[in-house]
Amino acid sequence: MDSRDTLAVILGGGRGTRLAPLTLARCKPAINLAGKFRLIDVPVSNCINSQVRKIFVVTQFLSAGLHRHLFQTYRFDRFSDGFVEVLSAEQTPTNVNWFQGTADAIRQSLRYIIEWNIKNVLILSGDQLYAMDYGKLIDHHASTGADVTVATLPARGEDVYRMGIMQMDRDGRLVNFVEKPDDPGVQEKLTTDAETMKKFGVEPKDRHHLGSMGIYVFSRSALVELLSREKYTDFGREVIPAALESHKVYGYVFDGFWEDIGTIESYYRVNLSLTDPVPPFNFHDEHWPIHTHPRSLPGVKVVGGSIERAILCEGSIIDHSDVERSIIGVREMVRHGTRIKDSLILGADYYDTPGEDSERGMRRGRSSDIPLGIGHDVEIEGAILDKNTRIGDGVRITPKYDMEDHEGDGYFVRSGIVIIPRGKVIEPGRVI
Repeated sequence: MDSRDTLAVILGGGRGTRLAPLTLARCKPAINLAGKFRLIDVPVSNCINSQVRKIFVVTQFLSAGLHRHLFQTYRFDRFSDGFVEVLSAEQTPTNVNWFQGTADAIRQSLRYIIEWNIKNVLILSGDQLYAMDYGKLIDHHASTGADVTVATLPARGEDVYRMGIMQMDRDGRLVNFVEKPDDPGVQEKLTTDAETMKKFGVEPKDRHHLGSMGIYVFSRSALVELLSREKYTDFGREVIPAALESHKVYGYVFDGFWEDIGTIESYYRVNLSLTDPVPPFNFHDEHWPIHTHPRSLPGVKVVGGSIERAILCEGSIIDHSDVERSIIGVREMVRHGTRIKDSLILGADYYDTPGEDSERGMRRGRSSDIPLGIGHDVEIEGAILDKNTRIGDGVRITPKYDMEDHEGDGYFVRSGIVIIPRGKVIEPGRVI
């Protein structure tokens, strides 16, 4: 099937409370990834690489930064019918409510979706890291004659409680689906035997369940029919289980790297894994590029120091400092004598301009005489520094693995990771 007959809808997600404080100033899909990208770049790039060029992004919370990024990054030429457009929650003469869930977000946006002469609607999440050729998924949907196709991933028992778990017959048709089962008895009943796994091209390797990736293909008519049932607000909990009773629902097994970045712990872990010699996700694949906003910035400048297993992004300057297993974001300044280990430094939106007057500096976010970036003789380990932070000389930030989650003066602790929120100033000599 021609991928051009498919329209993609990327869900921007809710409040993202599990990713706070990173989501205090932005929505989940706008969060930085690998130093220079944003989470939204992953599904949009997968669409473009798969020749799916009609893309809506549905948003609701703190979406201004995401809108700006999409507008500046994804522009198709006027000879193409491709687009990346934002659909925000809006009031209408018949509805004044916010989106109530994933399915409700699509329902409220349906009038814009069905304006297009398409056969299928591809529904995606905006906070996952993976590389998938959606063309193969769409072909599978067509070849089985499915009304709905659910992308599924082999899962281990310890991951079952956080995924929708399904069972398929030998033809790949779904016969059971339970969203995030926490009852051990139910989990046991939802196992898939090794022979069936192998039939779908999967070596079990202690993976005895098939988990939903939150990626769906609906035929246009099936989507309209299922969403006409007003009581359904969530795909995993309501729409997919109901569709099993009335429509042909099939699974598409994907056995590549996939990670749902829904918590601070997973965000930190996945980003640091990208510094591995052979990372689980390859941003260096010229045949499957991940696109982002182009910047007119110089290359990284390293005056001196030691760099080991690090990602250094354009426009950053490292001055006689040590960086180990860390990511240094765009425009970040790391001054003399600093040591950074196991940390994510998300960079800056601008440079401090020498001689900049105080009024202009305040308009650009300057709230302190401490320079933008990281000062002299600073030690940072096990931390996330959000954008535009100002870290004074001699500051010491260390992990808090023995502490419960809490909020301190200018910082948060989540899963033992210290997070300095966007734009915060940490005074010289402070120990966190």
